[in-house]
Amino acid sequence: MRRRRAGFTGAVITVVAVAAFLYLAPPWQDDDATVAAGQDAAPASPEAVVPPVVPASPKAAVSPGPSESPVSSPSAEESVDPDSVPQSGPGTFTVARAGVPSGGGGSRYRVEVEDGSGVDPDSAAEDIAEILADPRGWSKDGTRTFRQVDDGSAGLVIRIGTPKTTDRLCGQYGLNTRGEVNCRGGKNVMVNLARWQLGSPTFDGPATEYRALIINHEVGHWLGHGHETCPGPGKPAPAMMQQIKGLKGCTSNAWPYDANGRYLGGPSVP
Repeated sequence: MRRRRAGFTGAVITVVAVAAFLYLAPPWQDDDATVAAGQDAAPASPEAVVPPVVPASPKAAVSPGPSESPVSSPSAEESVDPDSVPQSGPGTFTVARAGVPSGGGGSRYRVEVEDGSGVDPDSAAEDIAEILADPRGWSKDGTRTFRQVDDGSAGLVIRIGTPKTTDRLCGQYGLNTRGEVNCRGGKNVMVNLARWQLGSPTFDGPATEYRALIINHEVGHWLGHGHETCPGPGKPAPAMMQQIKGLKGCTSNAWPYDANGRYLGGPSVP
């Protein structure tokens, strides 16, 4: 009888441990596809997931082909021809280096852009830095700061890649991005080039504003925030909402906080 009780107790402990793991690392599917929601979560297989990075001098950006030249991200007034966005690339990335501070505190992140994508890494990094420093973002009231680095000390890596490269890298996490959406796994964020350049058909605003939603949504997951849904008709959609799937009566919004520092949240999504 004692042996049976001991075996039963061991089985209960095993079931509880497995359940706890599944709770801490839920598979998320939305305008991003996300796994391992904790900030310190490690990638499933770092050797398989991390693509090769091309070293660059401080002024180097993209390694263009014979007929290509680096192209900065368009401004809010400019538009991008969808046919000009490449669907695939070499799978190599260049690290953004211009303007990287030599010291300081804050959560360290690194920006990389796939070669031949037509996006200048340093320009993209500048956009991302502005988003992360915006008072409507996760640095609200100076409660958190972010510091760009160009080395292996980054706890967050943001990559912009072509749709096929995004599918390949996200697929190594078991996620299906269908050539359309972004993903996050552990400390790695893959931003689909099409979303970065073209925005989303469900988002009422320019692609530059949609970039803010991409970064705020993915960094929000990295910080441990889960998905939320529309809090009511006519209200701003939460940054943690899957807005590409529809606004459910809310209005498009890219920021977790409003200008007065009020959190623009909604009911949690299981």
